[in-house]
Amino acid sequence: MKKISATIITLNEEDKIRPCLESLREIADEIVVVDSLSTDSTKTICEEFGVNFVEQEWLGYSEQKNLANRIATHDWILSIDADEVLSEELRKSILMIKNNDDNDETVFSFNRLNNYCGKWIHHSGFYPDKKIRIWNRNVGKWEGLIHEVIRFNKKVKETHLKGDLLHYSYSKPEDFEKQLFKFAEMRAQHYYEKGKKNAALLSIVSPIYYFIQHYIIRLGFLDGKEGLTMCRIGAKATRHKYRKLRQLIKIKTKKY
Repeated sequence: MKKISATIITLNEEDKIRPCLESLREIADEIVVVDSLSTDSTKTICEEFGVNFVEQEWLGYSEQKNLANRIATHDWILSIDADEVLSEELRKSILMIKNNDDNDETVFSFNRLNNYCGKWIHHSGFYPDKKIRIWNRNVGKWEGLIHEVIRFNKKVKETHLKGDLLHYSYSKPEDFEKQLFKFAEMRAQHYYEKGKKNAALLSIVSPIYYFIQHYIIRLGFLDGKEGLTMCRIGAKATRHKYRKLRQLIKIKTKKY
């Protein structure tokens, strides 16, 4: 039976971390939590579950997760966020693969189902939201400042598991908007550093494209008023991203 280390990064997650940890019972042979100096009861709750709790100032999403993976005792990693919970069907799927004699070239993916203001979102570009979250750390590590992904150092074979990763993401529309605008500004900075231009045109065209793509083509209208709200906020965040990029370009132009 393969041994699995579950790794989590946290910052003030007292409202969400308990269900996450409970869903890992009988699945994880070890739980590693790398915490960015929480000021709430996150540490106390984690210690109830006997996790390996490590405090580390924020290094960035990828580096924080890679640190957790290095600390882990076992090579097989299950990466999960504090606001995510393994569904019962997914738990059964993971228990089954623990008995498989897989080589390190095998990685495991599953779908993530997002919960927005109490509603499960099955369209709008937010489902199936497939993620690779179980792999051997010797063949891959996290990379990227925004929406980090696992980069593998050899060709891997992906196996998709049944069951959903339940993501209790946003309880209020303003939380969703705040997060999207945060990522939008980070992406604008990234584009600026890469020398991306045409920000003025993209600030007009891209929000329209985003809304049509997510609300109509990806059937966001089937998610009801929540789908409409999410698609509108996503379009606003897209516009904000390119407006921020325009500001950065103007500042650079003034300097010269």
